[in-house]
Amino acid sequence: MSDDRAFITQFEAQQWPLERWHHRDHIRLAYLYLRAYPFDEALRRIRHGIRAHNEAHGIPDLPTSGYHDTVTVAWLHLVAAMLEEYGPEDTGDEFCDAHPELMNKKTLRLFYSRDRLMSAEAKRMFVTPNLAPLPASRATASGRGPEMEKGEDARGCASPPIHDDS
Repeated sequence: MSDDRAFITQFEAQQWPLERWHHRDHIRLAYLYLRAYPFDEALRRIRHGIRAHNEAHGIPDLPTSGYHDTVTVAWLHLVAAMLEEYGPEDTGDEFCDAHPELMNKKTLRLFYSRDRLMSAEAKRMFVTPNLAPLPASRATASGRGPEMEKGEDARGCASPPIHDDS
């Protein structure tokens, strides 16, 4: 667990090396936050943390790079569902090793068409899947979807409510 603590400490201080910041680390972070916090707080922390990490490392927030809210929220839902279904592991790395299906970045294509997932709207704020619903868990069972802070989108800008185009 000490490696997990060091990872979280470095990440939250925006000191996790960019060359080591890969998909697996996103999943590990989601798992560790879900172990420590309720879903909405884990989501708030991961949104803030990824944006701060990107900014600290000079990653521009452009249409094709930077923070992507739907990707972040969808993966958090998948990790929450796996955690509920199969239970925790001793470490974040052990959780990642136990769930290789979460290591495939294309898994989201089971739920989203490419066009929907790659849309500007999906990057800016969470949009619901158009191919299959994300798995529900007790952590996400409120039916409200991810919490936005006071009607804001993932960047903290005023936005319309989350909607479902299905």
